[in-house]
Amino acid sequence: MGKILCATRGGPDSYPTQDGAIALAKERGDELVFLYVADVTFLDRTAAPVVVDVESELELMGWFQLALARERAAAAGVQAEILVRHGRLRTELAVAARQVGATLIVLGSPLGETAAFDDKSLQALAAHLQAETGVEVRIL
Repeated sequence: MGKILCATRGGPDSYPTQDGAIALAKERGDELVFLYVADVTFLDRTAAPVVVDVESELELMGWFQLALARERAAAAGVQAEILVRHGRLRTELAVAARQVGATLIVLGSPLGETAAFDDKSLQALAAHLQAETGVEVRIL
């Protein structure tokens, strides 16, 4: 039995990725972990108290989004763990993959104007993660 680590921002644009990870876990008999990374580096030039407030709000939002993802998995008959980390996505994905013993990392493909990455950047992230962790990275 393996362990799938699925990075997600939550919300409707993330549902196809979550559904794909859920289906993979069910098909392969793997465990599933949803990951949300609260990344406040976009606030690097903002006053420290504001950063702390935003970071705590992002963390709460992450736990909420992941609770919804876990419910979606449960409805499909898959138990899922949830994990919120703080920092840069690239770094925290690798750390989390090692921490949970991931055998597969799932990333979502860019969707519409809300996408965090374009295709080229996402492919580069996937290649970097796979090289750094030795874990297969699949873009859904």
